[in-house]
Amino acid sequence: MPSDRLRWQPIAVLLALALVWGANMAIIKIGSRELAPLFMAGLRSLVASFCLYAWMKFKRIDLFPSKIVLLHGIVIGLFFGAEFGLIYVGLKYTLTSRMYVILYTAPLFVALEAHFLLGNDRFNPWKAAGLLLAFGGVVTLYVKDLGASHLTTLPGDLMALGAAFLWGSTTVYIKKFLVDRASPLQTLFYQVFFSAPLLFALSIALEDPVVVSALSWAGAFSVFYQCIIIAFLSYLVWFELISRYPVSLLHSFTFFTPVFGVLISGIIIMGELISSNLVAALIMVCLGMVLVNYRPPEEAAAPADS
Repeated sequence: MPSDRLRWQPIAVLLALALVWGANMAIIKIGSRELAPLFMAGLRSLVASFCLYAWMKFKRIDLFPSKIVLLHGIVIGLFFGAEFGLIYVGLKYTLTSRMYVILYTAPLFVALEAHFLLGNDRFNPWKAAGLLLAFGGVVTLYVKDLGASHLTTLPGDLMALGAAFLWGSTTVYIKKFLVDRASPLQTLFYQVFFSAPLLFALSIALEDPVVVSALSWAGAFSVFYQCIIIAFLSYLVWFELISRYPVSLLHSFTFFTPVFGVLISGIIIMGELISSNLVAALIMVCLGMVLVNYRPPEEAAAPADS
């Protein structure tokens, strides 16, 4: 039976997860100095797939309960692969701090798509306000650049926006077709397992060479961090929390990830200069996420999601 409140222990774990996720973009960028980004993303999915396969066998969880689940698993795997392909390549062209701000507009795409595709998740004034606020936050990133002859970060920023759209679309697809057919752990396995062939195929077609330079200790740590710490262990911890506590209580802590991302990946690790535009955009996107996920008192009084 899930608990209806969070004690300090799960709160500490959630903050630790946000810190781990917040450092991820910088770690990816460091690794891409030595490995081609699409190849590295494919390697991440492949290694995580083996780890998850072993864990699911240990827990005696079926990989594919039915043929329809297999089909939907392939679809979300392709979405997942395209999303992370855009993230990994996009980081070559934009700052990690900008990637976090734009990527975390994904809940806004979820709100938009859910209104049309999910009958029980309609738009309301809170979601509309959150959407407008977050959109304004992204526009704020370019206020000083309007009229400039070129925007050096624009290709990476557009890839980040595409990744946010794919992330949101994957979430809605899972809610519509898989939430009642597969467990969260099975869903994670499908995403990493079926994304690996797509990412490797794109790497073969677009990247040469895949090993840019000799792998250093920093590059090796980057691969380990992405494969084991992020794609395997952190997601296992997250799904364990989901099994114990209502999602409505856990979700608010994901707002810390873009904040920690700008702080850790952008400022501390990469030494990026943080402009007033970026700070304003981060605040607006985070507030937009809060409004999109806000539950009015009459809805909050209903049984919480578990």
